[in-house]
Amino acid sequence: MARLLEGKVAAITGGLTGIGRAIAVEFARQGAKVSVNHLGLPAEEKDQRSLCKQVGSDNSQEEFPLFFYAGDISDPDVAEAFLVRTAQHFGHLDIVVANAGIAQFHEFLSTPDDFIQRHVEVNVSGTYYTVRAAGRIMQAQGTGGSIIGISSVSALTGSGGLVHYTPTKAAVLNLMQSSAVALGPYGIRCNALLPGTIRTQLNKCDLARNDKWKEIERRTCLKRVGLPADVAGPAVFLASDLSKYVVREFLS
Repeated sequence: MARLLEGKVAAITGGLTGIGRAIAVEFARQGAKVSVNHLGLPAEEKDQRSLCKQVGSDNSQEEFPLFFYAGDISDPDVAEAFLVRTAQHFGHLDIVVANAGIAQFHEFLSTPDDFIQRHVEVNVSGTYYTVRAAGRIMQAQGTGGSIIGISSVSALTGSGGLVHYTPTKAAVLNLMQSSAVALGPYGIRCNALLPGTIRTQLNKCDLARNDKWKEIERRTCLKRVGLPADVAGPAVFLASDLSKYVVREFLS
């Protein structure tokens, strides 16, 4: 059976855990070479080793499908360097998934200003810098590409416990729609994924409450909390030629 991303090079921000990791694994399974950005914290070393094992790479030789780059993409120089190094390492860049983000619950009226600002820096500015850098590289290559922004269904619905977060994900959705218009003439497709509640390390504590878990299941159409792997399939679709005429869209 043909692999949908054979010969492609993909870069994923925040790709060691959660949704980003699931996408990285599935991209590799579909034949892509994958570059993973992460913060570079000592605690991440075990995640890096296990990801290499999961996709069958020891990352010791260039022919293996994984490349890692540490840094905080809320710094524009880091976002740019991550994608430039990816293109240099693998020879080109075809797919970028702007996945890195943070989400911490806080009561609205007492939210500290620096708490709000950090969500904006990572979720909005970091995604912007990543998409812009991807556009620059893909335009210069002249072969088009696919850029996928990870937003959230809360961008459409809001959330009382995440008033500082949901607007940042609405910004990601609009960024992808606007980028689609700006980059479309270069054959670069920009689309967004809007996951619902997905069980990741970001919401582990919140979902540990049985009442919260049951409430999410009650209001979800499929009556279950999502898994990171549930987002990987739609990401493959948007990254592959199956969606070669899909642009400025979102899947939720």
